[in-house]
Order: sequence, then C-alpha cells, then structure tokens
Amino acid sequence: MDVGEGPSHVHHAPEPSLTREDTIQPGHTLLIRIPSGDIRSIKLEKDAYGNTLVVVCRARLTMSMQDMRAEDTEATNELINDGQAVQPLTVEEIEALKKSGLHASEIIQKQIEQHANYQLKTEYSKEKYKKRKEMKYSKSFSVIEPTMHNVCEYWFNKDQNRLRDIRPDTLAQMINLASIRPGGRYIAVDDASGVVVSAILDRLGGQGRLITICDVDSPPAYPVMVQMNFRKEVITPVMSSLNWATADEDYTPIIASTEPPAGKFKSDGQRARLNKRKVASDALMQTREELFSGEFDGLIIASEYDPYSIIEKLYPYLAGSASIVVHSPHVQVVANLQSQLRDRPGYLGPTVTEGWLRQYQVLPGRTHPMMNASGSGGFIFQVLKIYDDPTASSVMVHRHRKKPKQSSEAPSVGTSDAREGSITLATTESTPAPVAAEPSSTEQDVEMRTS
Repeated sequence: MDVGEGPSHVHHAPEPSLTREDTIQPGHTLLIRIPSGDIRSIKLEKDAYGNTLVVVCRARLTMSMQDMRAEDTEATNELINDGQAVQPLTVEEIEALKKSGLHASEIIQKQIEQHANYQLKTEYSKEKYKKRKEMKYSKSFSVIEPTMHNVCEYWFNKDQNRLRDIRPDTLAQMINLASIRPGGRYIAVDDASGVVVSAILDRLGGQGRLITICDVDSPPAYPVMVQMNFRKEVITPVMSSLNWATADEDYTPIIASTEPPAGKFKSDGQRARLNKRKVASDALMQTREELFSGEFDGLIIASEYDPYSIIEKLYPYLAGSASIVVHSPHVQVVANLQSQLRDRPGYLGPTVTEGWLRQYQVLPGRTHPMMNASGSGGFIFQVLKIYDDPTASSVMVHRHRKKPKQSSEAPSVGTSDAREGSITLATTESTPAPVAAEPSSTEQDVEMRTS
C-alpha cells in the first residue's frame, strides 16, 4: 500500500476534515488506485485482511529534466524489433519467479537485464516499458483521500448517468453559485445519488442546516455519501429529510401511536420500539415546522422532475437574495426554465451556463491535452430570489430626483449634504450672485500694459 509518491517533493500534511474521519477505521469504504490506474471501491471489514498489508513508501523511478528531453539523446526506436526473441524470459519462468515470492521490481529488473534491445530505446520508451511491466506485476495499491472531488470523479467515471452528468468541475460551480458556507441553511432536491447533498455537507463542516426533499417515505439512500465516510455525530444534527407529501403544508402526516395498546409496556423490546417511533415522529414534525418557517439561504436542485414546479413549491421558504441553482443534463430543460422565470416578479438575473473541462498531461517536454475528454458536464441555471414590492422604485429615480426650491435663505456655496453624501451647489434664484474674485497680479500687469 503506497502512502507517498517519493522523496522528490515535500508534502505538507492536509488539514483535518471537520466532517470526515482522519484515519482509516473498520467499516469505512475506501477508494484505492491499483497499478493499472483504475480506481476501485472496497469496504474495510474488521480483520478482513489480517496482517497481510504492508505500508511502503515507494520511490518511483524519476529522471532529471535533461534526461527527459528528447533532443538530448541520440537513441531512436526505428531499429528496434520487439519480437519474442528479444526477451529470453518465458512466461513459465516469470510465473515461477512470482511464486517464489520475488518482488515485482526484481522481476522487472531481470527482464530489463535480459532484454536485447532495451538500451536502444529512448528515455521515453524506457519509462513506458517500466510502467507497463509495473502495472502487470505489481500488487501494490494507493489509498485515495475521500475528498469531494475524488469521490465525484470516481462516480462520474463509473456511471455518469447516476450522477446526472454532474462532473467535479460542474459540482464546484453549483456549490459556488449557491453560496454554500458554514452556518448557512439550505434546501436540496437531489436525485443524483447524493452527490449534491454530500458536497453541501462537506462545505458546511458540521455547522448549519440542510433539509433534503425526496420521493420516498424512508430516509433516502445516497450512495455517494458512503465513500465520504462522514462522521455520524456531525452529520445527524445537520441534515434532515422530508418527502414531497410531508413537505406540503396542507398535508397531515399519518403518525402511528406511540403509546402501548394496553396502557403499559409488555416488554423492553416494545418500549424500545415505541420510543424509537416517538423520536422519529417528533423529528418529522420539527423538520416540517422548520421548513415552513422559511428564511433558507439557498435551494439546489438536481432532479428528474420539472424544476419549475419544484421552485414554485419551495419559493415561499427562501429568504431574500437566496440563490436558486438547478442542474440538468439537458439544455432545453434549463432554457425553458429561464424563459419561464425571466419576466416573473420575484426572480432576478436568470442565467444558464455550461462548464467546459479539458485535462492535460503535464510532464517535462511532453505537456499536451489528453486525447479523451467528457462531452458535457450538464447545464446550470442560477437565479436570485427578490421580494416583489409594487411601491418600490429604481435607485436611479432617487439619484436624479430634482430638489424642491427653498423659500427660506439658501445655503451657501459648497455646503455639505450628509444625506446625499456629496457637495451641493446652491443654484436657486434667492441665492446671491458670487462676488467677483480679485484679479491676480499677473492679470493686473497685463491690463496695465494693454490699456
């Protein structure tokens, strides 16, 4: 298991997360990168691997900047014939070396020593050869830190349809446009496997409030949250869930009785079940009351349902200047939403954006964009809620409003108006004409000479 990439760079320890565990614990779901570069997810059960894991710090074979430049070497690949004859080691011999317990690096070194044309390869080809053999024989893996970017990228590459095409860069834009911050209060409608909910919880850092609305009676299953390994004592008081029925003020929830039928508990098990039922019903009524009280700071939607109907239903519970962010993998959905809300009072600045991402390979002398890239990360709609006041007027009206004429003595020239925050000049009719200034000495001399 790798815990570092080598001694060439000094890596500072990351700051501990407020919502995630700092160390790997039994029961955590880990993301690991195998030598081929693929990322896999495994759940770490207690005593599942025994003492077979060894923590190592693998120093990768690195070359200096001068060795990496193609123009500094005379080696070419034009005379190389990579046939079976250039590698004397057979498959049976390699398998015997693996069974003998020989390390992967030693097997690769033996292949290099017996390779007939290895020294004829360029430095680039040598490095590729080593990496290719390392991917084939190495049994090491690297544990990936479960940051929101890494988890979202893993799910996007695994099945982007389950995330509704929410790419890591798109998710970052959504969180930024919604102004998610610690201590804020937000509403989320997440049908994207919980990637939006996970990002909000990660940004809140255990401070604030999040109410999610879904279409199931029980608490929704957000598979993305499994890889995040959130602390339960931090997430539980922050997040609560409602379904669309319980999120309706006209709906009366059907709550089962929390009292024993015979007036007394028959067993401790019955007491525990009824107490648990009472806690759940009390939490439901408290969450409903909190939602209907309103004044939430933002609304984020990533749902298969019509976003216009969702916004109209949850609009009364948002505070002034609250940000509304909607993501959809289809441009027509957010384009229609923009045209519907453009002329509606209470909405300010509806905009539609599309993220564009291109990854680059960054190596000395070999920096270029990657050949494969995702087509789209979806489309984002964003608008601000404002209060519709029919008596309100434009700010420019107040700035350009003419002052009434003053019947009393007018102020002197250059008086300061504290309300306007500027210097006002007296221009009314009752204002006496300013006294002519005395001519300067230069002007007097000119008049004397020309008279």
